[in-house]
Amino acid sequence: MTIASRKERQKEELRSRILQAAKELFIERGFEDTSIRNIAERIEYSPTTIYLYFKDKDDIFRALHLEGFILLNQYFRALEHVQDPFERLKAVCKTYINFARENGEFYDLMFINRSPINAITKDESKWEEGQRAFGFLVNTVQQCIDKGYFEGMDAEVLSFTLWSMVHGICSLKIRNRCDDVVTEATRIDLDKKAADIIVQILDRMHPKKIQ
Repeated sequence: MTIASRKERQKEELRSRILQAAKELFIERGFEDTSIRNIAERIEYSPTTIYLYFKDKDDIFRALHLEGFILLNQYFRALEHVQDPFERLKAVCKTYINFARENGEFYDLMFINRSPINAITKDESKWEEGQRAFGFLVNTVQQCIDKGYFEGMDAEVLSFTLWSMVHGICSLKIRNRCDDVVTEATRIDLDKKAADIIVQILDRMHPKKIQ
């Protein structure tokens, strides 16, 4: 291994350590109570070192934001084999809720906290990772329309509406907004019940049968 390649590997390893420390602190303390100094202390480096890799805290959490979308797209990738687009669409909704339940901290960062979007806005870059995930949903809905489902509906508008529905369920649950407004019996397995209801709503939208 050359000196240059060794240095590059060391840089990547330190960058990974910074992100891991930031993720741990975010989970432990939340975004607002995590600082560059906290992250530096966790990896036993100076705050100046952190700034060699990231512009600010928003930039760090944007990198974590990307990791979250890579993981979400892995969940979606498992659905690519579902041939019937309508069945795939129902599976996408349930999988999205399942992702949020299993990765609550990532979900909060990806879809609720403004920090990653602030970083994207600062450098005027595109939200490519988010567009890729949304694109999978839009493509699935468009395939449904092409097969005769949801006659007269716009694929992007319907996709956004479905996303809003599942996002509302996920964000309310993650931010503990359900505890005081639903009964204990409902709270038990709320995610599965909500996902099942969305599937029932889709089934009752009277889509045409595939020819």
